[in-house]
Amino acid sequence: MKRLLVFFTALLMFATTMSAGGKLTVRDITGSKFSAKMVQGMNPIAGTDTYARIEGKKIVSYSFKTGKQVGVLFDADNTLGKKIDSFDSYSFSPDGKRMLIQTKTERIYRRSYKAVFYIYNIASRRLDPLSDGGPQQIPTWSEDGQQVAFVRDNNIFLVKLLYDNAEIQVTKDGKFNEVINGLPDWVNEEELGFNKALTFNADGTMLCWLRYDESKVKTYSLQMYKGLAPENEEYADYPGEYSYKYPKAGHDNSVVSAWSYDIKSHKINRLQVPMDADGYMPRIKMTDDPTRIIIYTMNRHQDQLCLYSVNPRTTVAQLIIKEEVPKYVKEEAMENIRFIGNNILLPSDRSGYMNLYVYNMNGQLQRTIGGNFDITAVYGYDAKTGDVYYQAAALGATDRQIYVSHKNGKTVRLTDKEGWNTAVFSGDYQYFVNTWSDYNTPYIFTTRTRDGKVVSTLEDNSDLRKTIAEYGFCKREDFSFTTSEGVTLNGWMMKPQNFDASKKYPVIMHQYSGPGSQQVTNAWSAGSMGQGGAFDSYLAQQGFILVCVDGRGTGGRGAEFEKCTYLKIGDLESKDQVETALYLGSLPFVDKDRIGIWGWSFGGFNTLMSMSEGRPVFRAGVAIAAPTNWKFYDTIYTERYMRTPKENPDGYATNPIERVAKLHGALLLCHGTADDNVHPQNVYEYAEALVQADKDFRELLYTNRNHSIYGANTRNHLLRQVANFFITELK
Repeated sequence: MKRLLVFFTALLMFATTMSAGGKLTVRDITGSKFSAKMVQGMNPIAGTDTYARIEGKKIVSYSFKTGKQVGVLFDADNTLGKKIDSFDSYSFSPDGKRMLIQTKTERIYRRSYKAVFYIYNIASRRLDPLSDGGPQQIPTWSEDGQQVAFVRDNNIFLVKLLYDNAEIQVTKDGKFNEVINGLPDWVNEEELGFNKALTFNADGTMLCWLRYDESKVKTYSLQMYKGLAPENEEYADYPGEYSYKYPKAGHDNSVVSAWSYDIKSHKINRLQVPMDADGYMPRIKMTDDPTRIIIYTMNRHQDQLCLYSVNPRTTVAQLIIKEEVPKYVKEEAMENIRFIGNNILLPSDRSGYMNLYVYNMNGQLQRTIGGNFDITAVYGYDAKTGDVYYQAAALGATDRQIYVSHKNGKTVRLTDKEGWNTAVFSGDYQYFVNTWSDYNTPYIFTTRTRDGKVVSTLEDNSDLRKTIAEYGFCKREDFSFTTSEGVTLNGWMMKPQNFDASKKYPVIMHQYSGPGSQQVTNAWSAGSMGQGGAFDSYLAQQGFILVCVDGRGTGGRGAEFEKCTYLKIGDLESKDQVETALYLGSLPFVDKDRIGIWGWSFGGFNTLMSMSEGRPVFRAGVAIAAPTNWKFYDTIYTERYMRTPKENPDGYATNPIERVAKLHGALLLCHGTADDNVHPQNVYEYAEALVQADKDFRELLYTNRNHSIYGANTRNHLLRQVANFFITELK
């Protein structure tokens, strides 16, 4: 769930037309005027100093060094064979000779989609359909570029390019809401961060996959209505229903197993991977050795991660790494594991901070990278030199820099400005594109050499800087304070442009507060709705001070700070938001009787928890798409931090419904009726608890909208309700 804020922020489109006097309006903030120019879609080409990106109907290659165009790799208007009008994405074959061209994409859940794919030969310019049998999912290249496997209707298919794209159906037991081959089920996709459970072995003779039997998982049903934008005419008179398998905390998960298919003999075997009966298989990966694939397993408590080397022919599995850490293995740590040649890069917070451990393929530790700080992204390993490139919070929790660790143990910082740095490295690790921003400066993209020297500036967003000045964007300032429990917390504050320290201002606090998340980051993306805090600036123009504080349980400060909320999420997080309000109320320019709080998803949950913490510091709050009882939420996310309701009844009793009698302040609840993540059940049950506790509240439901509550005029309407609610209740 931690990534939910990232997801709905990415869906924002900012500003449409300038309003009179350069003042922001809510509609300004849901258009595109304040969108930063991005150097995005960069796809480094393996072993070269070039990258590819989409430009209109073309895929164009560029030089990292010069930033200049090298060539046109694909042009939809200049192909032989099939013709297409447009495309959505692409992927190279491992040998770089072909591409898969993705068209007619249909979203399913957060990471899953189906589309119509075409195979494109770069040299001949020939475009052929991957399959004529209907849309495909997760098409996957063999290492020699001569085969493509994909999933359709929960079954695996194989296409052989050398045999006129002959298509073979590998599995036949796949069925919606029963058995899934090669794809994760809903909860594994959502909470373990992947959409593909399928791989070839290194020489392309074997195909391996994970199989999910979800027949015993309970079903959740969402009612669907006709609605508008878009209209579902089939539901004009009676609502429809979308039912899918969603395992709630303490209930049955899918039964997962691993399988292999011998492409020559067509023989299918189950791989003998040791795993608890109720455990997880979060990944299946290819290695450079045809006799070895890697399968991850995790116990249901998620405090033990095992990496097995499995021979896809003999089916025999060998344990190579067993990672055990207190409380839980972070999903991000698993996501950042890399296999390069004979090396495994494994992030772990076993030391108390997220460091990087380099093993060989036999599971022997070779070196440790890091220190008393969190490594937050792994960018790559140069097999020729042994150099490891990564991002870390070494200068502090709110900062990110890019580093290289040499084989001799020497570490060099490659970026030179405090703020937020990310990187995309060239396939030969000679260059990287650095993206830098801070609280008050939009993204600046520079090309740098492997030692950090700036070669050129690709984009500096100078036009956006002028625009935000014209619209009166307010600056964000960082601060910290110490709570009554002796905990130092980081925050940022935004004051109105005409701030007068002799006056007392109302305050709106925004937070997310979920495990490992961060909202207090010295980055342009920081703010309640991203994009330089555009919505926060709008509220500041209405006369509010805006504040965001990361409480206990958030990331960037090591395992102890992050995992101290274990087994009772919402308790310490809400205390810290209350402590923030008390601290702000002590400032001479803050009106302590006019403080509001709001948040989305986990932030909505913690809004409700904070308003019912017992100390009546909040006059008003808005909770959007909020979980209200963790028994309603999914197994993997909830049990990672809470274990099961049977094991931890007291922890599960710490929730907004149980606290409803102590709710203080005016409340607005907002939820999408088609939220497949935090189900409408949460808001319905909480609303009933409010009614029976005789608490006044407002409630807004958004027809057919999912967890991100967007589409057509929806986001504009939602943010206007948030703003107007605070203006009414706090001014």
